Amino acid sequence: MSKSALVISGGGSKGAFAGGVAQYLIEKEKQDYDILIGTSTGSLLVSHLAANKISAIKHAFTHVTQASIFSNNPFIIKQKGKAFKTKINHFNVIKNFILGKKTFGESLNLRQLLAKEISHSLFKEIQKSSKEVVVCVSNFTLNKIEYKSISDCSYDDFIDWIWISCNYLPFMSMVVKNRYEYADGGFGCIVAIEEAIKRGANHIDAIVLTTQNQQTNRMRSRNAFDLLLSTFDFMGDQIYLDNLKVGELLAKKHNVKLRMFYTPRVLTTNSLVFDQQEMEQWWEEGRNYPQNTLKNNR
Repeated sequence: MSKSALVISGGGSKGAFAGGVAQYLIEKEKQDYDILIGTSTGSLLVSHLAANKISAIKHAFTHVTQASIFSNNPFIIKQKGKAFKTKINHFNVIKNFILGKKTFGESLNLRQLLAKEISHSLFKEIQKSSKEVVVCVSNFTLNKIEYKSISDCSYDDFIDWIWISCNYLPFMSMVVKNRYEYADGGFGCIVAIEEAIKRGANHIDAIVLTTQNQQTNRMRSRNAFDLLLSTFDFMGDQIYLDNLKVGELLAKKHNVKLRMFYTPRVLTTNSLVFDQQEMEQWWEEGRNYPQNTLKNNR
């Protein structure tokens, strides 16, 4: 039986670009995916995409702000022209430690936003369909990656898993669920091509929220906060490369048609900054991008 899958990688605010690419594939190419797998920011998109609620997720995603996500924001973000500069908010970080938290910030507002944007009726609609919607999370207690399917979850559990998949430590919440500590799925698997193949997909469209070849050199770290961000970026890049290498090898081995959609340029060097104007631009850029890419590959 033929199955098609849409896989969306992690990438913070760059998920707006992925939303635009997915919109083109679903509306223009008429792709009807059987399996949709999201990691981190990708997990925010897959439910609405499975139900073809594209305008709703576009509005929700491109209107996200720092306040929509953080109940305690560890960042101070200042805009100079078109550039954003990020510093650590020492007061909020110290407050979190005084309260006995394990992370610099808290993302409880994102959990509330997810419950608002993903309704019970949408959840039931997807469950009743033949669509397999899956999100990737990292189990820090068991030191492994887990994939949570909507078909196996209650409503509240599935909202929790999406929230957990987005919780980028140490800047967002560490969540204890079922006695295990969980966080962002991107710590182990940023683009889940291998999982899509394991679930029987023989056609996969993977949206990878980075450039195909490195196009930027990181600036020297100015402080410990900058160094921490650079460290996680470096590790994330290596996980991306490993995921893609394994995915491509497995696709070749199992005769799976694999199409990769990368960002054509460096969208941002800090994907934890959520700016409405930028994200609306990235969505439109993503929606227009596949047409030329697919045309050039024919």
